[in-house]
Amino acid sequence: MTKLSKPSKIAELPSKARVKPTYLIIGSGSIGFTLAKQLRELNKDLVLIDKDKQKVETLREEAYEAIVGDANNSDILNQINLKNLTAVLILTSDNEINKTALKHIKKIISSDVYCVSRASDIINKNEMENLGADYVFLPSKIVATTLARSLERAESLKRGNRLSKWFKEITNKKLAIVVHDNPDPDAIASAVALKEIATNFDVDSTILYHGEIGHQENKAFVNLLAIELEKMDTYNINEFDKIALVDCTLPGSNNQLPPDTPISIVIDHHPTGEIEIEAEYADLRPNVGSTSTILTKYLQELNINIERELATALLYGIRTDTQDFKRNTDASDLSAASFLYPLSDHELLDQLERPSMSIETLDILGEAINNRQVLGSYLLSNVGSVRDRDALPQAADYLLNLEGIATTVVFGVSEEKIYISGRTNDIRINLGDVMKAAFGQEYSGGHANAAAAQIPLGVFSAAKDRQTLLRLVNESVVKKFLNVVGVEETENN
Repeated sequence: MTKLSKPSKIAELPSKARVKPTYLIIGSGSIGFTLAKQLRELNKDLVLIDKDKQKVETLREEAYEAIVGDANNSDILNQINLKNLTAVLILTSDNEINKTALKHIKKIISSDVYCVSRASDIINKNEMENLGADYVFLPSKIVATTLARSLERAESLKRGNRLSKWFKEITNKKLAIVVHDNPDPDAIASAVALKEIATNFDVDSTILYHGEIGHQENKAFVNLLAIELEKMDTYNINEFDKIALVDCTLPGSNNQLPPDTPISIVIDHHPTGEIEIEAEYADLRPNVGSTSTILTKYLQELNINIERELATALLYGIRTDTQDFKRNTDASDLSAASFLYPLSDHELLDQLERPSMSIETLDILGEAINNRQVLGSYLLSNVGSVRDRDALPQAADYLLNLEGIATTVVFGVSEEKIYISGRTNDIRINLGDVMKAAFGQEYSGGHANAAAAQIPLGVFSAAKDRQTLLRLVNESVVKKFLNVVGVEETENN
């Protein structure tokens, strides 16, 4: 029997395989081999290194350039011309081998070569980053992220199918699309999108609102986009076969529907707390920054063509409700905006963002500044009588820029209600929850850093004169709010 010579520790590359690879892959397990296949499909030059001789032989049979070698031995790299190297990918399942290989490689390769490494946990990930890896991935996290995206996609498809089925069942019926009182761009754009969906299913729909479109930006929004909205008090709600609530949740809460009105559809992004929603179809996503985002996803799922005006309205709705993606923004808001951006009229968007300020808005802003009460990082201001309630959130936003102020509450009184608007950048409080606790869940709503309340005057309406009314309202609102946040009025500075 012929005695076999002992194989060398490092097997030589066949002469035909002496290439200048663009990519070097260390470890040809399931991840390394799958990546190699994809890179070869892109006509990339690559070399694989693996300590398993049988694997290397199999790779060579499939025309891959491969070397038998131990990643712990730095001499293995001497067999490869690294001149054209763009990236090194260390993909073995052994953390210690990967870290050793990373140390050797960082000593040899140029600083502009991208270095990727695999880790099994966050501790090893941090260690590899400290050793100089440009990117360290955890396979378990990638799998979880991929599955989560797949499940989200499945959920989105299911919602689209359910909404499609609901509309097919009400063909030739009349639908009322009701938005909240004094609607903002997000509510209006969402309603227009739902109307477009209804039209595609041959369902006649009408958008109804109550109150005023008072904010100068909202007026410009409706006028420039020629949006058709109807005043609710000119219709008998019983004339409609079905009712949809958009950007609001409950009949009678911030809208003029009777509280016991049967609701067919609810689509909203505001948190509902413990309230149970009764509707034939409800889609509530409090993690999403705008209802316009939700409706954009439906238009995508249902393959409905989005005209330029509607795309512009939806993009503007997303931007205003998320404060240009700085407030309550979810990944879905960003993806919806990215989808709508090339479809939108950007000259029109510029016009919407620079409307003139009304005299009343300027007056209310002045009153808010003059009447401010500062208690620590809290600022409360009673602006007195208001006709344009949309000026309140503008004032609350403006006052939040004052030095040392983390939370603002601006309120005023109409003939029927007390309107309150709040803003905060204090991560310790949830302003929506504070408003509900202070002024009642049925009258309040909002998110962690932006919330509002509309309270019927009730017992205050018995006040002898307007000045007495405003004083009583001021005392009540300030006391209730400060009690909930745990601040003493004596802290006033």
